[in-house]
This record gives sequence, structure tokens and C-alpha cells, in this order.
Amino acid sequence: MGDGEVLELGSAALAPRSAPRHVALIMDGNGRWAEARGLPRFEGHRRGVEALRKTVRAAIEFGVDYLTVYSFSVENWSRPPEEVRSLLALLHRFIRNDLAELQANNVRVKVIGARADLTTDIAALLREAEEITAENTGLTLVVAFNYGARQEIAAAARSLAEDVAAGLLRPSDIDPAAIASRLDTAGIPDPDLIIRTSGEQRLSNFMLWQAAYAEFLFVPVNWPDFDRAAFEAAIADYAHRDRRFGGLEAVGRKAKTAS
Repeated sequence: MGDGEVLELGSAALAPRSAPRHVALIMDGNGRWAEARGLPRFEGHRRGVEALRKTVRAAIEFGVDYLTVYSFSVENWSRPPEEVRSLLALLHRFIRNDLAELQANNVRVKVIGARADLTTDIAALLREAEEITAENTGLTLVVAFNYGARQEIAAAARSLAEDVAAGLLRPSDIDPAAIASRLDTAGIPDPDLIIRTSGEQRLSNFMLWQAAYAEFLFVPVNWPDFDRAAFEAAIADYAHRDRRFGGLEAVGRKAKTAS
């Protein structure tokens, strides 16, 4: 979406570039959705994949440049083995079934999270998704898999410490930019908007560094019920917020009043 375009959402038009460039999603509530309907938790996760598919399509339509989804945290390994196997099977199915559509829609897949301890088949699957879509220039779909923000920051600090010990860096060289360059998200802009479904209001070890100036939206619907209309409403809510980044004036307001 170019700087001069206006994004039409329903009956309201957003101002140029008012749509968030980067949206991050904590997709919460699959299990509660299933339990409320007397269904097995797996069915909630399956319906959650359908919601993800629709959300990716909507992100393309709305002109979002980056969509990050919290698909599997480092803490998720502690869930019952049967549920973990189901989640991994759904990841496998999503990539196998949807990679062709992602490729056809010029979507680039980027995976963040620790990979050293992953099984060979899962690691190969994630690598394949990245390699096949590497040259695409549309939406970047960032999949946070086996991801934990504290672990990510610790790994970045360890990497910098190793360079200091090797004489490649001075301690005075370590600043926020140096830390950001060692995170999994290096080269990806920080999220403008973080959405969590299910009504829970916490980050749950997700993008703690990158969320410093993000706008937050906690929506009461469980993830399988998050649809295009809910995404549209979230973007419209974001468009009416003042983003000051620690300053006194909303970013973009000065430019608009001066023009």
C-alpha cells in the first residue's frame, strides 16, 4: 500500500498509512472455544488454523506488511503429549496445504524461535517454507514457533557477550540497536499493534523487547471466532489512536497540520 492510498474498511476510510505496518497476534482461546461447545481441544486448534488462514488473507487485503503469529511457545512443550502432537500435526498440515497459496499470493514466510532442539522433520518443514517463499515481496508472515521472548533476549545477550570476550566488541558498543540486531526479529520492524484474543490481558513471553511502543488490543472473542470483521475493527481502533513514542505530539499529526 503506497503512502498516498486510502484503505477502505467497511463504511469507513482510514487515512493514508493509518493501517499498522506490523500486526502481531497472540492466538489464544482455542481450548476454551472447544470446551464451551463440548468438543475436544484438538477441534479448537483445528478451527484456529482456519481462523489463521482467513486472517492472513485479510492482512493482505488490508495492506499489512508484516503479520506475526504466536503459533507455539517454548512453554507449550509442557502441555499433554497428545495435545503437543496435535499442534505439531496442524503446523505440518498448514504448511503443506497452504504453502502453495502463500506462494501464489506473494507471501514471504519467516520463522522466529529456537530451532536447535527441534526434530529433523519439523526443522526441515520450517526451512522449506522459508526457502520456497524467500523471494516474495508481499506480506511477510512471521511464524513464532518454539519461541520465547526471554530466551530470545538471553540468546542475544550471550551472543554479544561472546563477541566482547573475543575482542570483537567493546562493552560501550552495546546499545539498543546492537541488542535488536541479535534478536530473531533482526531486520523486521517492531509491531505497531499487538492483538490478543480470548480476553486475557498479558503478553505471555511474546515479543517483550519489540513491544516497547506497540499498541495493545485485547479482544474478548476466542481465536477460532476471530474473523475478518474482528480484524477490520482492530485496525479501525488502531487508526484512531495517538502514537507519541514518548513525545508530546502524536506521530504524523505535525505533518498533517503543517500541510
